[in-house]
Amino acid sequence: MNDLILLAQDSTTALTGLGSIGYGLAAIGPGIGVGLVAGKTAEAMARQPEMAGQLRTTMFLGIAFTEALALIGLVAGFLFA
Repeated sequence: MNDLILLAQDSTTALTGLGSIGYGLAAIGPGIGVGLVAGKTAEAMARQPEMAGQLRTTMFLGIAFTEALALIGLVAGFLFA
């Protein structure tokens, strides 16, 4: 009976470093999101240069909200790793 318990304890593996891989995967989405926000803002500024100030403000808000996703992924990596 003790042999089975020892076998069960030996068969478990400890994988370390998966939190960093998870955060790397979680950062892909916000990276794409920031690229889209900045690209679409540049496109909108080219179409209507007189709206550049308002578009820039909206772009910074969009980038801040998108980067919040990356920070949530970082915190989740620390909490659940």
